[in-house]
Amino acid sequence: MSHITVDPTKPGLVGLFAFRPETAKPLAELVETLLRGPSSLTPGERELIGAVVSKENDCYFCTEAHGAFSAAQIEGGAETVAAAKEDLTSAPISDKLRALLKVALATRESGHSVTTALVDNAKAAGASETDIHDTVLIASLFSLFNRYVDGLATDAPDQPEFYAGVAQALIAGGYAAIAGAAQAEAA
Repeated sequence: MSHITVDPTKPGLVGLFAFRPETAKPLAELVETLLRGPSSLTPGERELIGAVVSKENDCYFCTEAHGAFSAAQIEGGAETVAAAKEDLTSAPISDKLRALLKVALATRESGHSVTTALVDNAKAAGASETDIHDTVLIASLFSLFNRYVDGLATDAPDQPEFYAGVAQALIAGGYAAIAGAAQAEAA
């Protein structure tokens, strides 16, 4: 049960967006830009960064949601996502994404954990400075969202089909549409 009164039919972040739509709008716009805007990383790769960070932060809702979002958009689908969440070294992902995931995991631990060696390894694997910037920001933002969702004890369905359905809605309309729908329902 949530620590605050949110609509129990809107689990995780969606319920929090509906609870306080004025904060949902800028957060959704930032997420839309980072995860779906122009980038050398695919939306599926960026969602994978969020899912891996969320798993390490022990946030079930975000791990499952963004794992499903990634699986629906990344080569190899759910198998690739599961492998990356389990073991980066053997996951069937590019060396560039592997290096960026290491940067992301260091970021979730502490900004000071992102070392010159990690950044140099990412650059050597083909990551641009924008890729590195966005990876650090995605990891930071997901750490915030993980704490937001879990800190308010939001509901997290345990049915994979729920997350797969939300993934299709996300692909069709983006994060801004999800926040907009939450705002419209709250009005």
